[in-house]
Amino acid sequence: MTGPVPLVDLAAAHAEVEAEVRAGFDRVLASGAYVKGPEVAAFEREFAAFTGVRHCVGAANGTDALELALRALDLPPGGGVVLPANTFVATAEAVLRAGLRPVLVDADPEHLLIDPGRAAEALPGAVALLPVHLYGQLAPMGALLEIADGRPVIEDAAQSQGARQHGRGAYGRIAATSFYPGKNLGAYGDAGAVLTDEPELADAVRRIGDHGTRGKYDHERFGFNSRMDALQAVVLRAKLRRLPAWNAARRAAADRYRALLGPLARSGALTLPGTAPGNEHVRHLYPVRIAPGRDRDTVLAALHAAGIGAGVHYPAPVHLQPALRHLGHRAGAFPVAERAARELLSLPLHPHLTEAQQARVVEVLSRALGAKGAPGG
Repeated sequence: MTGPVPLVDLAAAHAEVEAEVRAGFDRVLASGAYVKGPEVAAFEREFAAFTGVRHCVGAANGTDALELALRALDLPPGGGVVLPANTFVATAEAVLRAGLRPVLVDADPEHLLIDPGRAAEALPGAVALLPVHLYGQLAPMGALLEIADGRPVIEDAAQSQGARQHGRGAYGRIAATSFYPGKNLGAYGDAGAVLTDEPELADAVRRIGDHGTRGKYDHERFGFNSRMDALQAVVLRAKLRRLPAWNAARRAAADRYRALLGPLARSGALTLPGTAPGNEHVRHLYPVRIAPGRDRDTVLAALHAAGIGAGVHYPAPVHLQPALRHLGHRAGAFPVAERAARELLSLPLHPHLTEAQQARVVEVLSRALGAKGAPGG
């Protein structure tokens, strides 16, 4: 019998990097270079190389990073940006904060990524396309670049650090990611970054995020303050060195879940997540879909009562959030995203998850679903 099983285990990750992080903190404290500085510059170089792009610019958080990416493109004010309804609200927030207009479309029913067909229908009159790489795999970038027809493609890559599609980690003109602590590559607080191959865009992002300046008190354009601090860069550098192994451990844990949950899937009690063709998944989350006719929230409560740290990503799609009511969408507008919001349940998944913990998760989940022959039953 195992104890509680957390959704993520930040303490285990910290134990692995603690000595390296403490040494890095000592360097920063001795130097006094707390904002930007050599640690941030080194991380930017290392993460750009890891992702396979020429430029990386650190930011204060992932939402800022996405806004910076949008602002750097100098899109027409009020222009429509096509994005999926099945995403975290920050994707739409960044569009609005950049003075643009979210144009929502539904997800594909199998992988719950942005549906290229729906995106193509929404693109006339829009100025950009913003796919979201969800749960650890890339959106269908080949199809999306084709339908974009020259419009800039901005990638929301907050959940895909290390993921590849046909061997590539980035496809659009510019991408943004988040280093929130629970991400595959997580800081010890908020942090984010913008990635691009275009030096002009990287320069614009850097200036906008530093009050629009090239040098002190020389403000060339309107900007704001969104700079990565050096202590977060220390953490991210230490974790980046381990990210390939940690992503491999996530994939191995996902494979174990697939084997353990096979009987439940074959019984029709739930549907397991899949990998789209051409994708190398990094399993940021492991969302299963509870079958219609069974109450997902009742299952979630049973898991929590047993100490299993399951979660829901996300309980309401973007268009049904009260803060975005002004977009004018009602329930039923995006049925795939709405069904996913009712059915998805994220099971614990992180690089330090043990086989015994996974067996416990599956045991409790089986009982909650009333499955015959549940482990331990």
